[in-house]
Amino acid sequence: MKFHEFSFRVRYAETDQMGMVYHGNYAQFLEMGRVEWLRSLGVSYKSMEENGVILPVIHLQIDYKKSARYDDVITVKTMLKKRPLVKIEFDYELYGPKGELLATANTVLAFLDKETNRPIKCPDDVLEKLP
Repeated sequence: MKFHEFSFRVRYAETDQMGMVYHGNYAQFLEMGRVEWLRSLGVSYKSMEENGVILPVIHLQIDYKKSARYDDVITVKTMLKKRPLVKIEFDYELYGPKGELLATANTVLAFLDKETNRPIKCPDDVLEKLP
């Protein structure tokens, strides 16, 4: 399935006392990857929410391989695992400035009706834009 890559520089506030990226920040990096993946297809979280659809994370798994540090440029590779129905699943690979694998991850999000918080099918306009 289609993948998307984007890069960013680690900010000082994202590091811990040891000078390494705090492990909890990786969840935000994954979110950035998902948002940019969707945006590359012409879909935005904001427009989905305005149309009554929310996407909470229902599963998150991260396997850490190496540490990232302040001022490192990290590349997030985001891949759609399979065509979504009521859930959408992504795999990720995060790479450091020398191309070394820093982490692998997986998230599953559920499409919910914003008003009722009940599961719904992936919106047709999103499905039409998927590879």
